[in-house]
Amino acid sequence: MPDDASALEPLIGTWDIEASAPGGEWSGTGRTTFEWLLGHAFVLERSAVDHPDAPDSHAVVAPAAEGHGWTQHYFDSRGVVRLYEMGFDGREWTLLRRTPDFSPLSFHQRYVGTFSEDGGVIDGQWEMSDDGAEWRSDFRLTYRRVR
Repeated sequence: MPDDASALEPLIGTWDIEASAPGGEWSGTGRTTFEWLLGHAFVLERSAVDHPDAPDSHAVVAPAAEGHGWTQHYFDSRGVVRLYEMGFDGREWTLLRRTPDFSPLSFHQRYVGTFSEDGGVIDGQWEMSDDGAEWRSDFRLTYRRVR
């Protein structure tokens, strides 16, 4: 049986986001909203960012076909489409992409974000890997709850 989508309730709401590169070469802000879709069957994530090189995006989170965890179906303004394995245990949120999917970008990606004790901040890091074994920092991504 797929994981119960109600476990994703801590994500629901509007968040200000801050992204920054490891060496400080760039930074950007934006806003992300997570909302229930089709009752409580799925979660829709909509993100808009103010950095000219960063894409706006939509993602739909659905129960994973294997019956454990979720799959995030990601789409962005560049035309990139990706599938991520998603985990959430109430405190740690993970996204993992092991294949190039439907985009020409052939690298592995992962995100690990940790919720603050009060649930008002998700502090996380995106990483990338050419082989799935050696990971390097891509960018930091922090969410701050607005409502």
